[in-house]
Formats: sequence, C-alpha cells, structure tokens
Amino acid sequence: MANTVIGSSIVIDGEITGEESLTILGTVKGKISVAQNLVVESGATVEADVEAQTVTVSGRLTGNVVARERIELKPESKMVGDAKSPRIVIADGAGFKGNVDMDV
Repeated sequence: MANTVIGSSIVIDGEITGEESLTILGTVKGKISVAQNLVVESGATVEADVEAQTVTVSGRLTGNVVARERIELKPESKMVGDAKSPRIVIADGAGFKGNVDMDV
C-alpha cells in the first residue's frame, strides 16, 4: 500500500482524492477524500472537509471530519469542526471545538 506525503513547504488549495493513505506536513485548503488513512502531522495545517478510513491529527485541522473507522486527536492537536466516526479518541491536551457523532 502506497503512502503520499505532502511536504512541509507545500501549500495546496483545492480537492485531493485518492485510494491510498495521505500524510500532510504542509498546508491543505479545500476538500480531502481518501480511501485509506489521513495523518495530519504536527506543524501541518488543514482547512478542509475530510473523508477517510481513519484520521489522525497532531497538527491543526479546521473542517468537518467523517472517518469510517476512527478519529484520533493527539495531545498537541487542535481541531475545529464536527467529528463523525464510530470511534473517536481525544487525548488529554488536545483542543477540540465542534460536535461529536458516533452513531455511524
């Protein structure tokens, strides 16, 4: 299984779709829809609605997130938006503002 990485100096404004996992180190604005996993690394900024199998956030994410399996907010993460997934983990120290829907 391949994994695409968006580097720390890259800024993307638009829509990202794909079948493989995606790791973001830079900035993405728009919409993200991947069949596998999305990882927002520490220092990364995402301003997008997101759909993925699992979503792991260590950086900043603004937008609504739908994950078919799991959403995990790491201790240093900040998320503003609604989270919808059967499993949601918000670590101690994470910032979250929005609604949680686990009825999937």
